[in-house]
Amino acid sequence: MKNTLSYLLAGGLALLAAGAAQAEKRTLVISAYPIAQPLFAKHVYEPFKARCGCDIVVETGNNADRIAKLEAHRASPVIDLVLLSDFGMLEASNKGLIAPLDYAKLKNYGQLYNFAKNPIGGNFAVGYTIYSVGLVYRSDKISGIKSWQDLWRSDLKGRISLPDVSTTQGPLMLQMADLAWGGKSDDYATGMQKITAIKNNVVTFSKNSAQLSSLFAQDEIWAAPVARFTWSQLLKTGMPLKWSIPAEGQAAGMNVMGIVSQSKNADLAYQLIDFWLSKEVQTALAMDLVDSPVNQQVVLPKDKAEFNTYGAEQIRSLKFVKPELILKQRSNWIAQWNKAISK
Repeated sequence: MKNTLSYLLAGGLALLAAGAAQAEKRTLVISAYPIAQPLFAKHVYEPFKARCGCDIVVETGNNADRIAKLEAHRASPVIDLVLLSDFGMLEASNKGLIAPLDYAKLKNYGQLYNFAKNPIGGNFAVGYTIYSVGLVYRSDKISGIKSWQDLWRSDLKGRISLPDVSTTQGPLMLQMADLAWGGKSDDYATGMQKITAIKNNVVTFSKNSAQLSSLFAQDEIWAAPVARFTWSQLLKTGMPLKWSIPAEGQAAGMNVMGIVSQSKNADLAYQLIDFWLSKEVQTALAMDLVDSPVNQQVVLPKDKAEFNTYGAEQIRSLKFVKPELILKQRSNWIAQWNKAISK
């Protein structure tokens, strides 16, 4: 009888201990873009869960919707770590939704390109991926493209696509048009005027990469600004396409990470950020063509480097639009666009 009681007591204590351990298991909630989530799970979430003994919940959506959710739960956050464009993160931090980062807690911080360090100011973020926007053209139809000004050439009339200003790449195109044509003001007035002047030469002002692939595949366009992360998809069209880094450089965009103000899991968020920025994780994501690396120690083979924003030539060519400039001018640009181009 005594042995039976001891067995039952031991079993009960084991169950209580197991229950307590389960109750102590923590959950880190991430707000991210919906693209490539299965690959992020493979290379980031699952390996990190094995390390931390925690759970990860991922919520997805666009910049605006996810920032709105942060605002709605300002007093009691339901998100711990948020991934946004650099200008999206600046907007969120301006609203007091993001906590300043202590970069000393990130052992991989020193391995990053300088532009990924404190990219929006105020220590509110760290870059985790970049992308370039260069010019892609049909090599069987035109001799080549060496400048952003070439999009205004007469032989490309009715054969180009440009990004709509409301898209992430819209302000980047506006910047490069302004730069190519000698603009001097931060409202990119020269670039806007130049694009307006050739609006009838544009087959469409595209809103996504799938649309661009279709236009090239159907022989409707011969040249267009293209984000590097879609280059591999464009080549699948089977068309003779070439990538050009124009003389003025390439437009560049960056996505960043930040910890939500008053997050109760900030310690786990720091650990995941550092893991994400490691050479190993950055390499894995680049090899699967998910994200171009910001860790300078990443080394890619030629067949993978071609489809990433990677390497000395690519990095030297990058022209970033200041996130504060996008926030300042975005509504003005959209209003001008709707009046002059979309009408």
